[in-house]
Amino acid sequence: MTLRRALALGWLLSCLAGSVSLGASSVPARGASSSVPVLAYYYIWFDVKSWDRAKTDFPILGRYSSDDQEIMREHVRMAQQAGIDGFIVSWKSTEKLNRRLEQLIEVANAEDFKLAIIYQGLDFYRKPLPVTRIKADVAYFVERYADNQAFTLFGAPLMIWSGTWEFSADDVASVAAPYADRLLLLASEKNVAGYQRLAAFVDGNAYYWSSVNPETFPGYQEKLDAMAEAIHADGGYWIAPAAPGFDAREIGGTRTVERQDGATLRRQMEAAIRSSPDAVGLISWNEFSENSHIEPSVDHGTRYLEVLAEIRDAQAGPGSVLRLSDVDSSAPGSTAFEPYNLAILGMLVALVVASMAVIVRRNRHNDQEIRKSDLVS
Repeated sequence: MTLRRALALGWLLSCLAGSVSLGASSVPARGASSSVPVLAYYYIWFDVKSWDRAKTDFPILGRYSSDDQEIMREHVRMAQQAGIDGFIVSWKSTEKLNRRLEQLIEVANAEDFKLAIIYQGLDFYRKPLPVTRIKADVAYFVERYADNQAFTLFGAPLMIWSGTWEFSADDVASVAAPYADRLLLLASEKNVAGYQRLAAFVDGNAYYWSSVNPETFPGYQEKLDAMAEAIHADGGYWIAPAAPGFDAREIGGTRTVERQDGATLRRQMEAAIRSSPDAVGLISWNEFSENSHIEPSVDHGTRYLEVLAEIRDAQAGPGSVLRLSDVDSSAPGSTAFEPYNLAILGMLVALVVASMAVIVRRNRHNDQEIRKSDLVS
């Protein structure tokens, strides 16, 4: 058994033990959330060999491909257990990304999980895509995907246009205008002036600020508050950022933000909530190259899902989150299994078995893909 398989098994068994013991768990029930939605940025660009480049940590579920729908299902279920309401999916229209988005939509529809889109308006070299390409991609999304239940968190589907600072106001207006009644299009500006440049043409703003250190950035809270005030004054949607830490040295960056065992995530979540957002944009579920991920991993285990679950539980308020620890707590020290405990045990054992089967099947598939790649090269 590999290290990551052993860690995955250990994590699943620890979840089983903690749940059945009815101890003081801090993980809210699936689907529980406070009044402010939390949406985690989610990336579907991973191939088997993606993990060989610019990574220092790896998922506890193994080095997956984003073509694996069962991995998507595991991600959604883990996210729900931690109080995450949906994913903001990184996308532009390509054959591969369309296929993967369709698989994720299918999972989200089935699991009552919400999705939004962050449209990648810049290419690999951070240059703006042609506006004609963006218009075609937005039209494709609206016609093909927008009517799915997964995109109904805010009524109309929500799309963040990443890189709007590289486009003119006329460019943004030309993309937004045809879909004003079918799509909520948000800018991704980094300050009030940037948002106000586009305010007449967009439905709000989402700030992707993964590299900030709240301890050293002057006026951190004031900046978020100012952006929220400007956006809400126009009746727009404000998606405030929060991240657990940051380290992009593997891709040429120099800045790092220490995680501090969850203290950074707590501080950033508190600041985001204080800015009265319409949603918190959690950076990120699985951005492993910048080490902002909260997906359970080899280095961090489930720590950051646990921290998030504690934060979400506290936000929801006493009595509003049903936990396994709340069930029949009137008999301290009792080891008797009631029928509902046996049912829980049965379901969790089934989950362990199914999850291990996914891991084994996926690793076999990955091994085959690697061998095929080696033969080609």
